[in-house]
Amino acid sequence: MKCAILAGLTCDLQVKTSIPQVFAVHSEADVPKSYMQYCPIAHALDLVGERWSLLVVRELFDNDALRYSDLHERLVGCGTNILAARLKELERNGIIQRRRLPPPAASTVYELTELGAELRPVMHQLAHWGARSLGPPSSAEELRPGWLTGALRTAFPPNATTACVEFRIGDELASFVDGEVHAGPAEHPEVVVEGEPAGFFHLVVDRDLDAVNVTGSRGAMRRLLATLPVPKAVPAPIRG
Repeated sequence: MKCAILAGLTCDLQVKTSIPQVFAVHSEADVPKSYMQYCPIAHALDLVGERWSLLVVRELFDNDALRYSDLHERLVGCGTNILAARLKELERNGIIQRRRLPPPAASTVYELTELGAELRPVMHQLAHWGARSLGPPSSAEELRPGWLTGALRTAFPPNATTACVEFRIGDELASFVDGEVHAGPAEHPEVVVEGEPAGFFHLVVDRDLDAVNVTGSRGAMRRLLATLPVPKAVPAPIRG
């Protein structure tokens, strides 16, 4: 009898103890945080500094407009409640907006606002800063399909070149055509760049033309690389 009573009390205590934890999880996802400082950096982090927020922005830079399910599929490891909270915060802060597609699609997509699109140079600099300590991908690294298109858009500034440049990196194909990055081959490339992902890393981080094979105008390629941040001494790679 005593054992049954003790077991009941233990169970009751466990349930009561777990209730605040459940609410804490929900409050963390739903309640916006603020640094409460009059500082432009703190304010910017209030808007986009939560975990996953800038990765949502990254995906919308790479894909223009995406459905909730598309974002969830691309942001591996982001729980549905967290993603929903981040989208709500970004929309409230004017970084993204929802748009209803016309029939027959008739689905809702998320896209960057004009304010959100102004983050592109920030993402460009942040990517180069992070790449220096990240280091090149290993041969065992799993890169998702389509990564090259996003990497070119992030690595280079808008309208980086007027030359038609085709990149053939590993199994990926992407090109600069009329100053814009497009997935797939170019029709009449002036320059063809071939190599592996590690070589591509050294090309865009170290401006190392010898890390890849370049066919065509090396001068056009040098001018393209000149639009990248000046390479600096690379610290030892930091892997999380």
